[in-house]
Amino acid sequence: MIDLLSLHKLFIGNHIKEGDVAVDFTMGNGHDTAFLSKAVGENGHVYAFDIQEQALKSTRKNLAEQGCPDNVTLIHDSHHRVKDYVKTPFRVGMFNLGWLPGGDKSITTMRQTTLPAIRDAIELLDRDGILNIAIYPGHKEGDEEGKLVCEYLSSLSRFKVCVTRVQIINSPTSPYFLMVETKP
Repeated sequence: MIDLLSLHKLFIGNHIKEGDVAVDFTMGNGHDTAFLSKAVGENGHVYAFDIQEQALKSTRKNLAEQGCPDNVTLIHDSHHRVKDYVKTPFRVGMFNLGWLPGGDKSITTMRQTTLPAIRDAIELLDRDGILNIAIYPGHKEGDEEGKLVCEYLSSLSRFKVCVTRVQIINSPTSPYFLMVETKP
């Protein structure tokens, strides 16, 4: 059986290198933040966003336990405000939409902020960059959020970006992910 989370890290590995800038748009418990921190190394930098203080605490703990370099800026704000914090192009971005694992499931990412965040992320994405977006359609907001994101991404010029969807098609409520890759 395909492990979608491992697969999206495999795709990211083709783009990321030591010294790059990366953005975790939904830090959650910090697993993607730690992955990115190690991938960009001492000379790189990671910006990580979340609206919940619990996510920042959990991520700080996770980064320390995993021995990550001191190269992460944790931002207690919504991902749709990325341009207020990230001023340079970045090579890799990750969105893991839905709710904080182990947290309050009534607090989810919302299409009203996710779509502007994705638009801005694509504008900030460097050449030969990748943006991974994990969608969780198993709840109402996740389903609607996924439809809106897919509609927007399908409207983008294929001459500027390549958008790929990876999904288990015989399990319609299973998570799927989208990759937005810029041209080298």
